[in-house]
Amino acid sequence: MLPQPIVDVALVVGAYLIGSLPMGVVVARLTGAPDPRTVGSGRTGGTNALRAMGFRRALLVGFLDIGKGALPVLLATLLGTPPWVRVAAGLATVLGAWKSVFLRFHGGRGVASGIGAMVVVQPLLVPIAAPIFFGVIWLTRYVSLGSLAGTAAGGLLFIPFVLAGLNPPADLVLAGLGVAVVWLAHADNITRLLRGEERKFDLSARGDEPAVSAPGATAGVRERGPRS
Repeated sequence: MLPQPIVDVALVVGAYLIGSLPMGVVVARLTGAPDPRTVGSGRTGGTNALRAMGFRRALLVGFLDIGKGALPVLLATLLGTPPWVRVAAGLATVLGAWKSVFLRFHGGRGVASGIGAMVVVQPLLVPIAAPIFFGVIWLTRYVSLGSLAGTAAGGLLFIPFVLAGLNPPADLVLAGLGVAVVWLAHADNITRLLRGEERKFDLSARGDEPAVSAPGATAGVRERGPRS
């Protein structure tokens, strides 16, 4: 039996490595679809996977990203590790999704992985915050703004769960730091939003303006403006 400190450190390191797995790139290579890094923002998450590979593959990427966010936190919970280990594992997963060691510290925005971590920590939080995420996207056509609003709302809405004793205070640290990482990952989007230069996402269009001229760019999606 390994000493507990070694197990704890291994969990956190493993969480970062799991988070670093670029599911968008993996799905593209396994299915022969365009690499999401060749279109749109060049990111590897679900939104850019939709641009490059279409709805079904993007949905798979999203579920895989959520899964890789949930797995390390679930392991830390089942193993009965100290609260800080669960917090560190969840945060490490989101960091890995944003700064993947397998992609020279490039990657996605960490939103889906953060959702996965929250599904384990407090499952009720996700359906409560989801309408804000989707509602902002529907009203503004800015996926980045929906992500920012949804994660911020999730962090704030987590406070009542802690006050009610449904979650320990350490989980609130995970929620707060997770929101901070996601917002840092959206720094370029925030700048463009403030300048009025962020690209809008229009699923009702016919794909006459692909994000980047690349083979297999998603039909039925039109985007306007600079990269998101």
